[in-house]
Amino acid sequence: MAAGQSHHLYLHADTPVHRLPPQCKLLSLIAFVLIVVATDPERFWAFALYLVLLGVVAVAARVPLRLLLRRMVVEVPFVIFAAALPFLSEGERMTVLGLSMSADGLLDAWNIVAKATLGVIASILLAATTEPRTLLLGAQRLRLPHLLVQIAAFMLRYVEVILDEMRRMRIARESRAFVARDIRHLPVVARSAGALFIRSYERGERVHLAMLSRGYTGTMPVIQDVRGSAAQWALAATLPAAAITILIGGLL
Repeated sequence: MAAGQSHHLYLHADTPVHRLPPQCKLLSLIAFVLIVVATDPERFWAFALYLVLLGVVAVAARVPLRLLLRRMVVEVPFVIFAAALPFLSEGERMTVLGLSMSADGLLDAWNIVAKATLGVIASILLAATTEPRTLLLGAQRLRLPHLLVQIAAFMLRYVEVILDEMRRMRIARESRAFVARDIRHLPVVARSAGALFIRSYERGERVHLAMLSRGYTGTMPVIQDVRGSAAQWALAATLPAAAITILIGGLL
């Protein structure tokens, strides 16, 4: 798989977390998220300990708190949805700050926000410590379907090309004194989206023909392999091992 440029989500640093093989970090993330999801939402202390574990990983990876908070904006739609649950859910009502809320809805809202927040933080840490191209190599090492891995690789490689095409089209519209201000301008924006789809499709065909002319047979060559030692696997397993200890301790 060809090497690509570093993604803007990746934080350049030389830490033990950065040096871990991507397949180790992927399995560690999946195991941690599954453990968090399996935790009873009424065990508030367990979620606090999970957050402490992620904080330790963030410190070890030298990921600034400001960066984490800025990237957690992606979670806002889940928070908005969860905030409505206490008012829309049925069941026993309770008064909080003068507002009538459903007790079950409040617990469901906490369950969504707590688990989504921990999952988002873990994903941010993975993206900040692993380059996308090495992440795809790790997916190959884990024997994920090679077709899905190739699709993800092409998406990462050409998403910037598509975004640049969108930028040029926007500049072309604005140079002709067009600025979308209200619903009346939707037809122009829709035609631009259609033109972008056609250009992207045509570019994809040209790229595919170029690959075939260079001997592409359905699989991408791997020019860099990543292997994990026993020590690296053990280090990556520290996070899910600590999380499962917390989960088991809460069940006893």
